[in-house]
Amino acid sequence: MTVSREVELEGHIIDSGMMGTAFSIVMDLGGEFTVEAFDIGRHKDEPSYARLLVEADDEATLQSIVHELHQHGANPADPTDATLERAPADRVVPHGFYSTTNHPTFVRYDGEWLEVEQIEMDCAIVVAGGDDAPHASTKVLNAVEEGDRIVMGDTGIRVEPPERPRDSGGAFGFMQGGVSAERPSKSTIRRIAAAIRETKAEGGEVLAVCGPALIHSGAREDLARLVREGYIDMLSAGNGFAVHDIERDLYGTSLGVDTETLDHARHGHKHHIYAISEVIREGRIEAAVDSGTVESGVMYECVVNDRPFVLAGSIRDDGPLPGTITDAVEAQAAIREQAHRADMVLMLSTLLHSVAVGNCLPSTTPVVCVDISPATVTQLLDRGSAQAVGMVTDIGTFVPLLADELAGNE
Repeated sequence: MTVSREVELEGHIIDSGMMGTAFSIVMDLGGEFTVEAFDIGRHKDEPSYARLLVEADDEATLQSIVHELHQHGANPADPTDATLERAPADRVVPHGFYSTTNHPTFVRYDGEWLEVEQIEMDCAIVVAGGDDAPHASTKVLNAVEEGDRIVMGDTGIRVEPPERPRDSGGAFGFMQGGVSAERPSKSTIRRIAAAIRETKAEGGEVLAVCGPALIHSGAREDLARLVREGYIDMLSAGNGFAVHDIERDLYGTSLGVDTETLDHARHGHKHHIYAISEVIREGRIEAAVDSGTVESGVMYECVVNDRPFVLAGSIRDDGPLPGTITDAVEAQAAIREQAHRADMVLMLSTLLHSVAVGNCLPSTTPVVCVDISPATVTQLLDRGSAQAVGMVTDIGTFVPLLADELAGNE
């Protein structure tokens, strides 16, 4: 005896590949499907609709198929209210809780669909506010409190993955995923610059996630210019990035190497620890800027132009600098706050911090990832951002070209 469930797909399900993906999921997981209804949008801005009857030999197989379909935007044809259970203790969720994707998500409560606030992957959904003003939001597991109403299973949940419409024009039209070392750099950078301008024109905020290679490669002054000119609103980086940026200001080197001549300075291997010592002496980076000890660079521009920054530490850090967040959970919370504010993200040659920020982003946030390593770019784009572009290129080439495109004529 077979069991069955009806699911619906709606939107640009052909162009985005959603319909083909749904067929493959059912077959790969041992089920069968029948297309009961299929209406094709006949114009570029018209969505399509399909209703599938999914069948399996047993309830467990059907549940696994429906769960996987749900993650890709196929929703039950006859939705009911979501199932809620109370968290039994702080940081403890009931067995079978719903674990979020990074796609826009809605929860059915008392017959109404509530949009889940601050959506990000690998979180629980909590419904709060009572019957008069209910609202749903994500919580990481370490933030769950005893008594929170946690959404369970897949019932009463609707996921809407970003689509790929037939008309992919506009400033963000080129951000449809994919990684290529052959991508024409100048034309792509021109389009990235246009996307940044559009974000800023609409009052949005751009977050830059930066690795130390940016300083080593000689792109420091150009990134500082983008911060100064207001094209970058927030910065997320590690202790090493800030140390090498400040070392460049104090001693003209990055890890003891002159970034212009590539000469190794005499006793240059000590410069990074000397730089840390000078900032510790001042008390914090802001104080070192105010006193005139630090007079240029990315961190300098962040301070004097009031651009917030998060420096998240790691176990290998020297120092670390005052202001570097060494508690991993505290650093994650600070990164999450930035990610939720960001309307566009530039991930510049850092796998560790880009993954940390990427895990906090909804799939609808435009992301540009640049790294000399194809594996880094591929890993970051594979996390699920539909509005993303990857460039495999030298960060020391990319940032100056972007700065020239955005601020070169100003």
